[in-house]
Amino acid sequence: MNDVLKNNPKNNPKNDLKIGNSSVRLIRGRFLHFLEDPFSKVDSSVDSNLESKSYQYVKHGIMLIVDGFIQEFLDCADPKHQQRIADLNEFKGFKDIPTTHYPSSHLIVPGFIDTHIHYPQTEIIASYGEQLLEWLNKYTFPTESKFADAAYAEQVANFFIEELLRNGTTTAAILGTVHKHSVDAVFAAAQQRKMRVIAGKVLMDRTGFTPDSLYESAAQGYEESKKLIQKWHGKERLSYAVTPRFAITSTEEQLRLSGKLMQEFPGVYMQTHLAENLKEVETVDSLYLRSAGYAGYLDVYDHFGLLGDKSIFAHCVHLREGELERLAASNSVISFCPSSNLFLGSGLFPFQQSVVRMGLGTDVGGGSTFSLLKTMHDAYKTAQLQHKKLSAFGSFYLATLGGARALSLDHLIGNFLPGKEADFVVLNPAVTPLQQFRLDAIKNLELHDELFGMVALGDERSVVATYVMGKNVKHDD
Repeated sequence: MNDVLKNNPKNNPKNDLKIGNSSVRLIRGRFLHFLEDPFSKVDSSVDSNLESKSYQYVKHGIMLIVDGFIQEFLDCADPKHQQRIADLNEFKGFKDIPTTHYPSSHLIVPGFIDTHIHYPQTEIIASYGEQLLEWLNKYTFPTESKFADAAYAEQVANFFIEELLRNGTTTAAILGTVHKHSVDAVFAAAQQRKMRVIAGKVLMDRTGFTPDSLYESAAQGYEESKKLIQKWHGKERLSYAVTPRFAITSTEEQLRLSGKLMQEFPGVYMQTHLAENLKEVETVDSLYLRSAGYAGYLDVYDHFGLLGDKSIFAHCVHLREGELERLAASNSVISFCPSSNLFLGSGLFPFQQSVVRMGLGTDVGGGSTFSLLKTMHDAYKTAQLQHKKLSAFGSFYLATLGGARALSLDHLIGNFLPGKEADFVVLNPAVTPLQQFRLDAIKNLELHDELFGMVALGDERSVVATYVMGKNVKHDD
């Protein structure tokens, strides 16, 4: 990163701040970010030492952003930072740096990270009355067939990306359709806005479970995925994910070729679905276990080399004995999609697990919201229904640093450590009269009370601004 502002002022003459051609800005306000996992157990106390040591809460902070990266993050109340702030103020031009000062009523957090979402399903969000397999056939497949039209794919991709940003989501793992240009469209839309995203072309080749309009051969899916990887993976902030929809719609040959892509292109991701719905699990049993002798649903993916530190398995509601341990041993990732699991009646994710890397997924359009605040709310209810507690600290961790760790991106995003990309969200915890009334009624208001109010009552209206690489992309400053 270009170190425009020298970290040691003693090495520079006073009044010699050199900005040059770099883009430099200051954000001032109240900040919260996580440095560690706030819970080793889901039902850990809100006041536990583990939780309190996991985050940094700065009531009066300064974030210095240079060329889209966090150059410095300073706590005005920290004696260790006082000299640095004073030194900076002595430099010529420091006071002229464009500064946005958010009021103390607002809270600045890292950008939200959605670990599982289907952009082609945007238009069928909130579709009535079906569970997973029926829902796919009635709503999903007919809608995804419309993406044969490249212009339509581009239209939806741009709307989808704007909707993510409106909800404070700055990074997402995205599923396209079987159409190659559907992935071109969503990558192009994200690239235009300088977002960090993961996306992939859905693979479906099993006749009888794949409609004719979405069928492609395993070989065609492999070749088109390969071209997309070569075109997009590692370009700016974009990464590719090999994307077999799930074992029901893929043959063994397609899964084998998916594993081959993972071997040929180290560093690409893999995303799919696992044990979302009981009928789905039974169907996988009938297709694989009874005929080929696989040990279970996860074993099908494992057999073809699809587990690993870049492998994202959405849902995992109905895992069998030993599957959770295998996910952990392979360093694979679970995307917890509570809104979708509740909306489609799939079941309650067994939230007592803490051994597998995990992030939150909205799973639009099975999920009924783009908002990760509302998704946190559904995660809380999922835990409550199993007599567990998910604190607001745990929720915000999963949506920020936890999501970054799940996607192996925590060296780039997820908190405000210097050197990281400046993706962040400005929240108003009292954007509605009800939220303000609630906060006013709480005596000795603690941070957790404020955060939990956003978990329980927040939505896209809570998002005041969304910054991507230091630029406000929701509202212009």
